[in-house]
Amino acid sequence: MYDTDAAILIFAKAPVAGQVKTRLIPALGRTGATQLYRHLLHRLVRLLSDARLASVELWCAPDTTHADFQQLGQSPAVTLHSQEGHDLGESMSHAVQDSFKRHRHVILIGVDCPALSVNLLQQTLDWLREGADAVLGPARDGGYVMLGLSQTSDCLFEQLPWGTDRVVGLTRQCLQGLGWHWRELPELWDLDRPEDLPELDRLNIDWERV
Repeated sequence: MYDTDAAILIFAKAPVAGQVKTRLIPALGRTGATQLYRHLLHRLVRLLSDARLASVELWCAPDTTHADFQQLGQSPAVTLHSQEGHDLGESMSHAVQDSFKRHRHVILIGVDCPALSVNLLQQTLDWLREGADAVLGPARDGGYVMLGLSQTSDCLFEQLPWGTDRVVGLTRQCLQGLGWHWRELPELWDLDRPEDLPELDRLNIDWERV
């Protein structure tokens, strides 16, 4: 069911060789890592556009001018936005505050978790509509793959050690300290390291065909 009061915010980098999926370069090479990232980006945007769960906002770094972003933005289901901020936390905080001008609920996701299904995103939206202040999707590596919000707070985004295994724990501490009503999805894996690649094979994602 399409929810006009909600938006899914996808955070993406321009798929430029040597600048995306850098930890996979030893296993796949610069071209292979970029090809994989590009496939995951297009797959995710198509999946969410077709699912029509909510508005889809593609938040692009460094800006919206890359050809892949322009191609994805041709879909009437997708709007393009440029990330702003000195780090990931600032970029997400800016995007959330901006999207809350248009929507009551927002869901932040990246491109790195092909296991994050439409059903899990629908569950997140249901919990937010039922009154949850936040929904957290923890990652196996100690980060998170998704954060759903009905309101926001600085402690969710400021001074967190992004890219480390402390992020999800510190996010839980923030939510507990705020006294919010929040829920958690099951822990999922995200695709960052060569040892994560077998998980991709188990999903039968033929990423070499872009």
